[in-house]
Amino acid sequence: MPATGFVGLGNMGRPMALNLVKRGFSLVVHDIDPAKVEPLRAQGAKVVDSAEQVAAASSRMICMVETTAQAESVITGERGFVRSAARGSIVVCMSTIDPLVAKRIGGELAARGVAMLDAPVSGGTERAISGELSIIGGGEPATFEACRDLFSAMGAKIFHVGGLGQGLAMKLVNNMLVQVNTVAVAEALVLGVKAGLDPQKIYDVISVSTGSSYAFDRRVPRIKEDGTAIIKVLERLAGVQVKG
Repeated sequence: MPATGFVGLGNMGRPMALNLVKRGFSLVVHDIDPAKVEPLRAQGAKVVDSAEQVAAASSRMICMVETTAQAESVITGERGFVRSAARGSIVVCMSTIDPLVAKRIGGELAARGVAMLDAPVSGGTERAISGELSIIGGGEPATFEACRDLFSAMGAKIFHVGGLGQGLAMKLVNNMLVQVNTVAVAEALVLGVKAGLDPQKIYDVISVSTGSSYAFDRRVPRIKEDGTAIIKVLERLAGVQVKG
């Protein structure tokens, strides 16, 4: 089986890549932080010095970085995938980036005979570790099916929702709902505390009542532990600094 490339071994990327290795995929990896490649090296992955070198050794390349700018650098930068990717190879952008930028990148790759999918994920680090992520794909159906084995090694719920950029559009819909729910949870907690309710009792009651939600169940314990947690969550989701 030809090697699979993986760039971006952070909190999400590292467990995703490890699951690929555990499922028997031959992996070529790179991260700008040398320490982050070591768990993959220990499991038998080949470590190289750039995304360009990853593409030179792979038929399918996964990008799992944090920002749109980072994804552009990995895929089309001076030492990016595009510099050495073979015709007929596939780039899979699993980062949550700007859908319009993803389409532009896809056009640049297509001009060189390289296909692209956007396949953002949902589920957080726990599901990344357990291999139970939701993976939301956009791109040509045949290209998506050619990567289904990769997705199945990293996720439990695999969706193809349309053309290139549509996976990212769906992820933004999901993120909007998460943010709205997170703000609502914070406002509800403020209301309850100002009314004299114990935060633990708020959680105990709402978590088993009709007001519960995924955001409530996941966020409230963190907010109770850290009063600035709600700001940190919103900053991460929005990619901006929230003034407290």
